[in-house]
Amino acid sequence: MTLAFRKTDFVGGVSRAGPAANAGSAEHLSAGDFDRLAHFIHMRSGIKMPAGKNTMLEARLRRRAMALGLDSPAEYCRYIFDGGALNDEATDLIDAVTTNKTDFFREAEHFRFLAEKAAPALLAECGDLKRSPLKVWSAACSNGAEPYTLAMILSDLNPAIRSFTILATDICTVVLKTAVRGIYPASMASPIPDELRRRYLLRSKDGAADSVRVVPALRRCVRFGWLNLIETPYRTDTDMHAIFCRNVLIYFDKDTQRKVASELCRHLQPGGYLFVGHSETLSGLDLPLQQVAATIFRRL
Repeated sequence: MTLAFRKTDFVGGVSRAGPAANAGSAEHLSAGDFDRLAHFIHMRSGIKMPAGKNTMLEARLRRRAMALGLDSPAEYCRYIFDGGALNDEATDLIDAVTTNKTDFFREAEHFRFLAEKAAPALLAECGDLKRSPLKVWSAACSNGAEPYTLAMILSDLNPAIRSFTILATDICTVVLKTAVRGIYPASMASPIPDELRRRYLLRSKDGAADSVRVVPALRRCVRFGWLNLIETPYRTDTDMHAIFCRNVLIYFDKDTQRKVASELCRHLQPGGYLFVGHSETLSGLDLPLQQVAATIFRRL
């Protein structure tokens, strides 16, 4: 599998942080500052930032400003745009504004469809699966809950699925660190069926740390990397059997949705499946897809 990474792709270590911030200033973003930030965020990540998101943006940037020893989001804005720090700060800015809500087995009917319909259909139609692995891509993997859920489902299909690979990518470097470690609060494991929880999760040996960790064998099934969905073409394999790109297209405008969905289709082999979020639609995008279930499509 080919996937090119930048120097910051598996960013370990600490973020760039300045001295401790002063008690926060009440200085708010001006309309001009918000417009500058919204334009940069949209151009860099595709994320729409309408005026109604001003309060949300201020709250997220306030935390980043404090980490740099700056008094307010307005001062942060001047720091990056007028102080020449934009190139150095761009990754942390995008990390700050991305939404990373996710859970294990989120929108569980997608995983049922994969196990009960998609995988059997692929096995019946793709003779090469007897010799090569089933290839799945979690294209907005957040903290890893989605690709690890996929790994549990596909591991449970053994021996029907003899081998599989999971590629998991995201634009946010912070959540990718969590994903690679595979350690989560124990409360996050509640949606995982008991049998799978016993098989694929380890409890912390530290009684005071209420956490679980994905077992090493399952972690080895997933390859994590940084990828910005609006930077096409993607340098990943173009013969995926299934792609999960859920609850991310909703943050893009129609043109960006078309661009991203078209590129995802290019990486999906004929007969492969594309899963999008339940609040998303591909209507009107003119894609080589046939809808086979709610928010599930098959490549023509």
